[in-house]
Amino acid sequence: MNEVQIIGTGSYVPAQIITNDHLSTIVETNDEWISSRTGIKERRISKGETTSALASGAAKKALEDAGISPETIDLIIVATMTPDYFMPSTACLVQKEIKAYNATCFDLSAACSGFLYALNTGYQFIRSGQSNTALIIGADTYSKILDWSDRSTCVLFGDGAGAVVLQKCENKGIIAMYTGSDGRGDTLLTCPAVAHNSPFSPAIDAPKSVVSMDGKEVFRFATTIVPKCIEEVLKSSSYTTEDIKYYVLHQANARMMDLISKKMNIDIEKFYKNIERYGNTSAASIPIALDEINQNGILKKGDLFILVGFGGGLTWGSALLQWHK
Repeated sequence: MNEVQIIGTGSYVPAQIITNDHLSTIVETNDEWISSRTGIKERRISKGETTSALASGAAKKALEDAGISPETIDLIIVATMTPDYFMPSTACLVQKEIKAYNATCFDLSAACSGFLYALNTGYQFIRSGQSNTALIIGADTYSKILDWSDRSTCVLFGDGAGAVVLQKCENKGIIAMYTGSDGRGDTLLTCPAVAHNSPFSPAIDAPKSVVSMDGKEVFRFATTIVPKCIEEVLKSSSYTTEDIKYYVLHQANARMMDLISKKMNIDIEKFYKNIERYGNTSAASIPIALDEINQNGILKKGDLFILVGFGGGLTWGSALLQWHK
């Protein structure tokens, strides 16, 4: 079986910054209420940039960082739940934009766990020998599926995209992966799709395609499942929590990360945080954070790090990796 490592990262976010104070002019809220509960101070909101545009921007930067041409890519997976279209896939739109015409392309939907699911899928393609170089992207434009009058959700999310390039190699970059789902939590975090609409079915009042969330239950779920995700990938290796340089969690809530660090007796300084600047960017949050870590030289060759995602479905996933760039 082939070994797999990350050889490049990239991220792209809209230029428009919406602060908590700005939000307070359109919904009943304030900076203290938002920042004390979530750690969010501002977020990037699209002025019309599509999910595929954000994804393409991140992809181009990842290819540049990897030092490879688009023709080298033979697999593109985009994790998103806010595509431009039901068809064509966002991945096909990215392929066209970056001219990676040798790639097989498809989208994957696992909400905020999407990047980990896509990373695992790309990893399996390369391990099996079906692919050599994969572009894995997490991209979402949540601003188009939010109820901007609902302060319990609209203050949480932002738009953005992050990408990594995976490639077959001799060094073991990805050491272990773990994913899971529980459809019994289907009502905790939802966004309805197109309603049934045909002359052969009864007329219904279609719900709006906006996000709704049971915040307390999602918080409880996340603080329970993240420790399990970390334990599962460590269980597959000879390493312990002490050996890990950084934990890169889905950026959903700063208080959540604080609680998890205490629960697991892990120094909070080992948890990378950028939620104050971007909010929750769903499938994009982990690769955006990973790109910042890469660009700032935070990880050194040989460092171990763990990625953890969790979200609607319910879904979750983690990966234990060693940095080889």
